[in-house]
Amino acid sequence: MFRTMLNTKENMITEVVDAAMRRARAAQSEAASWTQESVDEIVSAVAWQCYREDNARRLAVLSHSETSLGDPEHLYALQRRRVLGVARDLHGERTAGVVEDLPELGLRKLAKPLGVIAVATPATAPAPGIICNALPMLKTRNAAIFTPNPRAAGTARETIQLIRGALAEVGAPPDLVQCLEATGRAASTELMAAADYVVAIGGAGTVRRAYKSGTPTIGAGVGNPTVVVDETADVTDACEKIVTGAGYNNGTPCSSESNVLVHASIADRFSTALVDRGARMCTEEETARLRTLLWPDGTALNREAIGRPAPELADMAGIPVEQPEKMALLVLASSDPGRDDPILREKLAPVLTFSVFDDFSQAVELVQLLADRCGRGHSCGIYSNRPDRVAQLAEAVDTCRVVVNQSTMTNTGSFESGVPFTTTLSSGSWGGCSTSGNITWRHFLNYTLISHPIPARFPDERVLFGRHWQEHHRQR
Repeated sequence: MFRTMLNTKENMITEVVDAAMRRARAAQSEAASWTQESVDEIVSAVAWQCYREDNARRLAVLSHSETSLGDPEHLYALQRRRVLGVARDLHGERTAGVVEDLPELGLRKLAKPLGVIAVATPATAPAPGIICNALPMLKTRNAAIFTPNPRAAGTARETIQLIRGALAEVGAPPDLVQCLEATGRAASTELMAAADYVVAIGGAGTVRRAYKSGTPTIGAGVGNPTVVVDETADVTDACEKIVTGAGYNNGTPCSSESNVLVHASIADRFSTALVDRGARMCTEEETARLRTLLWPDGTALNREAIGRPAPELADMAGIPVEQPEKMALLVLASSDPGRDDPILREKLAPVLTFSVFDDFSQAVELVQLLADRCGRGHSCGIYSNRPDRVAQLAEAVDTCRVVVNQSTMTNTGSFESGVPFTTTLSSGSWGGCSTSGNITWRHFLNYTLISHPIPARFPDERVLFGRHWQEHHRQR
């Protein structure tokens, strides 16, 4: 009986995946012949519907209601900001036809779509995660089938319905963007195997399954940033940005500051500035209570505690707060960041771990050590007015991103820096990813290179081989 039920479920999943793939391939076949003008009009229409205040507000409220993760106002602002940023980065870019012409080399490059992309998305900020993948995939004339985290399935369906409605309004096939009707790991795994390409955002397990699918895959790296604040930093500016980033959307973004290493000479001033900006400095006993609340078994995060506001977390941990309406962040002290401790790992909560260092080289070593434990390759940050220290950190640490004198929230895109907007932060081979850097529309294209003959261009052996060529000819 059990085997029969299992086979029936597997057959149902296969039928759902096959049907979605057939619809996606038919829609993508139509999109493959679109001109650049048609592509741009469609992307603009979808982006506008997702940017509209009423739609962004509705999805933010739905997301928070369904998942209990984050803050509705932050989710709303996050969607608007990311859609605007992605739309800006896509505007004017050529993704159809000839995208590069080099007559002096006899080369011409054509851009072509990948096909059908399977996308696994997380429960944190589900609507922006879907939208900001769909836009660059549409820009590159691909179809996308999303498999959302079950915790955010309702928000995912509503978001994708909004996108499909926008596609239909401009005469594009709605099946270019779909939400897989079947949920769960088995359905997600089967879709990944059937698609032409996979984008995996979420936990380490989701990314590992994607890479095991046998389909070309781009995965997001795991980890949260550690930030160094040296004695030359602007303490007020650093505290303002760190409190904002670490507490944003209740600490659920992967780029929220997780740990801060502060030079001993400014530690007291820094602590005072944190408190002035809404942080609650916890005692050793209170830190122990939060550790038990967030990691009941000492390893896995408590799903019922993550993504909650700081005052609510404090109440759950039995930590008294005089003015909860003014508290944005809980700060835990770690006197020995070299010792492994859950509070130095990913938190998914408005919680920051505070440690002190005496020597900058020691801080650099700690950044690498903490990354090794909770997410190599992801990112780190530094507040300093010494370029040599920025260079030292960047050279020494295995990381794809070093954020200087800014919140590490900049990782996912910023109007105040040149970082492109994205929802997928790959971490290179350090983090088990197939590429490094921010995933953008450029990762969703195939290219055909046309090569014409040109006059021969022979290299100068003396230039290429230098002294080796010269010594060889002197000996002859």
